[in-house]
Amino acid sequence: MSTVMRTAVFKVINTNQGCKIAACSVVQHRGIAGKALRDSLPKPPPKPAPFDYENKDYTWLRSLFDRTTHRFDQNSKVIVVEGPVAAGKTKFAAELAKDLGMKHYPEANMNYHYIRPNGIDLRIFDKDIPEDTRTFDHKDFNLCPTHRLAANFQIMMYIARYGQYIDALAHLLNTGEGVVLERSPWSDFVFVEAMTSQKFMSKQARSIYYELRNSTIEELMRPHLVIYLDLPVAKVQEKIKARNNDYEAKGKALSVPYLTEVERQYKNKYLRDISTHAELLVYDWTGGGEVEVVVEDIERLDFDKYTEREEPKMKDWRLPREIDWADHRMIYTNQKYFLMNLFCIPRTHAPELLTSAEDAYERTKVIYAHPDFQYEVGYNQKDGNTLLKSKMPKYTEHI
Repeated sequence: MSTVMRTAVFKVINTNQGCKIAACSVVQHRGIAGKALRDSLPKPPPKPAPFDYENKDYTWLRSLFDRTTHRFDQNSKVIVVEGPVAAGKTKFAAELAKDLGMKHYPEANMNYHYIRPNGIDLRIFDKDIPEDTRTFDHKDFNLCPTHRLAANFQIMMYIARYGQYIDALAHLLNTGEGVVLERSPWSDFVFVEAMTSQKFMSKQARSIYYELRNSTIEELMRPHLVIYLDLPVAKVQEKIKARNNDYEAKGKALSVPYLTEVERQYKNKYLRDISTHAELLVYDWTGGGEVEVVVEDIERLDFDKYTEREEPKMKDWRLPREIDWADHRMIYTNQKYFLMNLFCIPRTHAPELLTSAEDAYERTKVIYAHPDFQYEVGYNQKDGNTLLKSKMPKYTEHI
């Protein structure tokens, strides 16, 4: 059975009690209840149906009669599961989400970039395009972490986590259903630091990464709760061997120094920083653990006690007026493209992040020669209409 680490740094319960927010404030309920506890409580009053945010915009006019907080309940929370490679995050996060009645978001990966809205995987073009413009995912990184594209891969991973987190916030604010994610944009830097320490990423690329991070991260609402599954490096290596993925076992990336630096960055930097804004539970996961035990610990957390105006913990979720909730909901629902455009920072002092114009042109020419890229999504003949757009995904990203 897993045990909760209780130290001064990773303290779970804060006994300081602040003054209460005025009764006119609109504050989200912050208690979380597992399935067993929810089944024992009286049935809550019906909530408005989930808003179809994937196909519709949440407009100012709609906000006048479609109130965001009316869909919230005690489980309308953001939970992030963190931990080293092969710790068992996916299985744990899925089981936790099921028990808490939340939506599970598996860890973001390069499919976010490479599988386009029309269903085409850009990896199929690699054999026909210049090497510097080919796809590079986690398998490639594990096999060859010193590749020229490794730094660009990690920056694209941050972008993928960022985009997924926006989707998660949009889901919560439009449906009231809580979300459980594996890793988040806030923890992504631990891999950048580990890569830099092993010279997989140059200092110039690292500086560009932090420029991008600093210009984007504050646009997101921080999670309510972070759960860290702790596993020593020796055990991580055993787990990697046990799951027998060739690209991990035969690769050069997941070395002892790299994994040790990931662990150090997690414990000395990330967990310390995130605990000032979110609740934190840290478990010794060496022998695995039981979701029911974690749920019981979560149910003991009091999210409502952080009420002082300047208290940093839960500050992102202490919005004083309904219009403030509507503003956040409109940004994450309608303006994801604006937030993603914050990554357009021109920097040219890291050669491994640059692609020549000639190579970029060759790549574009090959991809757009494919029949499924001759039209925008919704205009293609297989969509049934080439004159008027018959369907259009809300979040369209261009190649």
